[in-house]
Amino acid sequence: MSNPTQWLKQIAALAKTGLHFVKDPYDKERYETLVELSSKLLAEQNGHDPAAMQSLLMGDDGYITPKIDVRGAVFRDDKILLVKEASDGLWTLPGGWADVGDSPAQAIEREIWEESGYTAKAIKLMAVEDRKLRHPAYIFDVYKMAFLCELTGGEATTSIETTAIDWFAEDALPPLSVGRVTEEQIGRWFTHYRQPDLPTTFD
Repeated sequence: MSNPTQWLKQIAALAKTGLHFVKDPYDKERYETLVELSSKLLAEQNGHDPAAMQSLLMGDDGYITPKIDVRGAVFRDDKILLVKEASDGLWTLPGGWADVGDSPAQAIEREIWEESGYTAKAIKLMAVEDRKLRHPAYIFDVYKMAFLCELTGGEATTSIETTAIDWFAEDALPPLSVGRVTEEQIGRWFTHYRQPDLPTTFD
C-alpha cells in the first residue's frame, strides 16, 4: 500500500458523499461506520486523537470551497466528442465532479472513459472558469476546468450517466445541457484544438 493515508481519505470522502444522499437508515448507519473506522485509522496513521479526527471528518470545518467540475474536449476528424446525459436528455462534453484522490488530469481521463467508452490523455488545460459567470444559477459555487484531450483508443459505450455518444462538427451541434457546457465554450475549445499554443484562460 503506497499511500494508506490518501486511500483512507478517499474512503472517508465516499462515505461522507453517501451520507449526503442516503435515504435508507441502515445505509446511513453503514456510512457512519465507514467514517468512524476511517477516522480511527487516519488518526493511527498520523498520530492524532481518533475522536478529534472523527469530528473533523463529520463536521463542516474550515473554509467552504467551490466544487471542481472537469470537462474534456476530445477531437476526431475536426469533430468534438459529446455525450448525451441520462439526467436531462441533452448533450455535453464528458466530465463531472473531480473525485478525491484523482489529480485534475486523472479526473478528466477517468470521466471520459466512464461516460463515453473512449480513452484519452489530457494534454492542455484550456481554461479555469467560474460557473456562475457562464451558466444558469446553481446551489454550489463551482470552478470548471476544461482540458484539451488527445484520443488514444476505445469505442463508443454508454454508461449509467449517458444514453448516447457521438462526434459533432462545430456548425452542427445538438441541443446542449447548458448547465454543463455552452455553444460559446465549445467554440473556444475548437479554437484551442486548431491553435494549441493559445494560453490558458481563467476568471
